[in-house]
Amino acid sequence: MGVLHNLISIQDLTREHIDMILDRATEMEEVAALRRKILDGKIMACLFFEPSTRTRLSFESAMLRLGGSVLGFADVGVSSAGGKGETLADTIRTVERYADVIVIRHPLDGSARVAAEFANCPVINAGSGAEEHPTQALLDLYSIRKMKGSIDGLHIALCGDLKYGRTVHSLAMALTEYNVEITLAAPEQLAMKPSIIAELKRAGLSVRVVNDLDGAIRQADVIYMTRIQRERFPDIREYDAVKGRFRLKYEDLELLKENAIILHPLPRVDELDPRIDTTPHAKYFDQVEAGVVTRMAILDLILS
Repeated sequence: MGVLHNLISIQDLTREHIDMILDRATEMEEVAALRRKILDGKIMACLFFEPSTRTRLSFESAMLRLGGSVLGFADVGVSSAGGKGETLADTIRTVERYADVIVIRHPLDGSARVAAEFANCPVINAGSGAEEHPTQALLDLYSIRKMKGSIDGLHIALCGDLKYGRTVHSLAMALTEYNVEITLAAPEQLAMKPSIIAELKRAGLSVRVVNDLDGAIRQADVIYMTRIQRERFPDIREYDAVKGRFRLKYEDLELLKENAIILHPLPRVDELDPRIDTTPHAKYFDQVEAGVVTRMAILDLILS
């Protein structure tokens, strides 16, 4: 058993745990380059009940770079869970016999915790409904620390779909462990959950809520953009009412601090002007690269 067992919620981690993971991710930069097979013989099962590009492939890349092996599915329709109606519990109790760790993405809130209840091997949450995405939050923190030198003392703007975006839920909760200022910028219909705002304030953080992008980005050191989560809306008319809102345009960059960075968990739709990609502010593709070493660190701490 490693230092960590499961990774289900970012709230299961203390500041000490988070810093340990980020420090190990830094060490993994060298491990990745040298392809040290420190998890040789270990098997990771990736069970993706929802579409994914970056999360699934970065987990697979992380495991392969550590010398381990990968099995699983990325199309639930080819599995018994999708094609034959097998319960999540039965899927987990079966797959745990094949693997040393299970990485799961599922459309239902609470699914990762249910999986952990039925598994005897470690479980990692790769996205559960509109609820959480803890490994994304960890790679976001790693990116911020690497690019800005420290997380403490920064002003961070979380922008876009704060209601359905699971990445911002986990990142916001992770930031309660740090001394930061936070601006929450979203259309009124997509505001951050009151329970998360309450946790931010309970942690003693300065929290500002705005409904326009201009008001969020001027003082921010980190601008964290998100797409509007079309697939999470219960009513398409609700989506139609907000789509196209909160677009960061190339012309908006003149409002930014000189050294401000722009992050995005990706994929994007139209909320980030492609002309921004080549500017020094754009760090979202470097953020993708950080996902590999961060997930290498998580796998190592769980399995080593």
